[in-house]
Amino acid sequence: MSGVRQERRRPALLGVSEGWPAPDREHPREGGAAEVQKRVTSDGGRPQQSSAESAAHAATASRRLLVTGATGYIGGRLAPRLLERGYAVRCLVRSEAKLRARPWTDHPNLEIVEGDAGEPGDLDRALRGVETAYYLIHSMVVAGAEYRQRDRRLAENFAAAARRQGVRRIVYLGGLGETGEGLSDHLSSRREVEHALGSGGVPVTVLRAAMIIGSGSASFEILRYLVERLPVMVTPRWVSTRCQPIAVRDVLHYLAACLEEPATTGETLEIGGPDVVTYLQMMRLMEEARELPRRLILPVPLLTPRLSSHWIHLVTPLSRHIARPLAEGLRNEVVVQDDRAARLMPHQPLPVPEAIRLALENATSHRVETSWSDAGPMPGDPDWAGGSVFQDSWAVEVDATPDEVFEAVCRIGGGNGWYAADWLWRLRGWMDRLIGGPGLRRGRRHPRQVRYGDALDFWRVTEVAEPRRLALRAEMKLPGVARLAFDIDPLEDDSQGAVGVGRTRLIQTAQFIPRGLLGLAYWYAVLPLHYVVFRGMLRGIRDAVEQAHSRHDDAPETAATGRRRHRSRPARWNVAD
Repeated sequence: MSGVRQERRRPALLGVSEGWPAPDREHPREGGAAEVQKRVTSDGGRPQQSSAESAAHAATASRRLLVTGATGYIGGRLAPRLLERGYAVRCLVRSEAKLRARPWTDHPNLEIVEGDAGEPGDLDRALRGVETAYYLIHSMVVAGAEYRQRDRRLAENFAAAARRQGVRRIVYLGGLGETGEGLSDHLSSRREVEHALGSGGVPVTVLRAAMIIGSGSASFEILRYLVERLPVMVTPRWVSTRCQPIAVRDVLHYLAACLEEPATTGETLEIGGPDVVTYLQMMRLMEEARELPRRLILPVPLLTPRLSSHWIHLVTPLSRHIARPLAEGLRNEVVVQDDRAARLMPHQPLPVPEAIRLALENATSHRVETSWSDAGPMPGDPDWAGGSVFQDSWAVEVDATPDEVFEAVCRIGGGNGWYAADWLWRLRGWMDRLIGGPGLRRGRRHPRQVRYGDALDFWRVTEVAEPRRLALRAEMKLPGVARLAFDIDPLEDDSQGAVGVGRTRLIQTAQFIPRGLLGLAYWYAVLPLHYVVFRGMLRGIRDAVEQAHSRHDDAPETAATGRRRHRSRPARWNVAD
């Protein structure tokens, strides 16, 4: 493997923090967190407003809010929404560096306090001068079986600190479900936190929700993994339990809207989507959204939720200490009985089929990184959020400029071939045509130029960022979604210390998002061929670029022929770090 380094050859459960594909920082998605920054003018002010709007904005900006759990699933989506509404937001986090991975953390109205929610001194610093505090801390992931005691203790400390600092209101996102002896430990813990937060005398607004539909919601992810990975399922009785799930964007609406409705202060409100369904019906909707063959689901009354947590742990990436309390909670019917939230904060929530589609579309869209209003994964979501993403990366250093490397990369496909193992590409194209795919017959529009939307054999160009990146998405028949990207990074020249003078790192990344067991089998079947195809392609690109580069070097002409004498340049490249 001289010179070519396989950087990552392992299946990975990727969150957005790994950056696939590279986010479009110049054109962020409308309504996303990056849009918050666009709405601020270059001189630090706001766009032109009427006097009434200015007064309203000033009043809003004077209200300082605290968001705990800002590196987590809900908090990481809520904070930018509040910033967009003009509030001054303070985030209490254990690691400021972790929060800084968010695209919205350079907002002028954001303040970050690094501290521990278990330390009274840190809580006092975070809550000082705060009007409303969002309590979005949950210890089930980090504390394991002891989460219940830890959650209660943290909530009591928070309530005491809020009283000391004169906080006017606490907002808490709890769990829906009728209180009684049959309530699961997980939902009972949520009730204990509600009471603990109210123990300090500060009014608490509690929003109780059932399953949140969104990538990163553990209960939702359990169902999704089961549907994707098991063509035949033996399920416990909870598949027939009724629930009223709610899309993550609707949860965010209610969390933000309660600030503007004084009547919600000190109230416990139930929030949900428009549909009441069983978990079995949700699994069927997931089948349709993922275009999977119909699963054979066999409910078995003797299979208890406690036992089902063990096979959930085996089939899904969720650990047993997360799966067990959630599986036990699935036996409780969670349906909205009190509609005051909908009356106090009018809103049209998403139907369950639409919410599921949005939550799953990250697996079929070439944009995985999402804004706060979407259902896809974000930095800080659990590792299992969004599904299995398998990745294989190779890198090589080339003795040429980024422009020269990019030009060579843009020549792949069509009559130019793929720089190595062309017979394997032709074989794959022939197999694709046999099953109804495009194969290699489409070729390419232009032998040297590519642009967004171009066809390259059975690939489609999804991103062109000259001279730094070319990204493709496969349109061949596959049990999943395949992508191929080339990233080009200039390196520091050894002799002159300048960047991009003559050395470049080329990184090639193949990614596959499987659909069902067939998708998993496909990935592991083709993985050994990557050594031949991708390693060979990188070496072919490197050799072609360096040969072309050397032909352009200035060389003295010989007196006899008047021709240039080409000097062979050694390949100055090493394995990637």
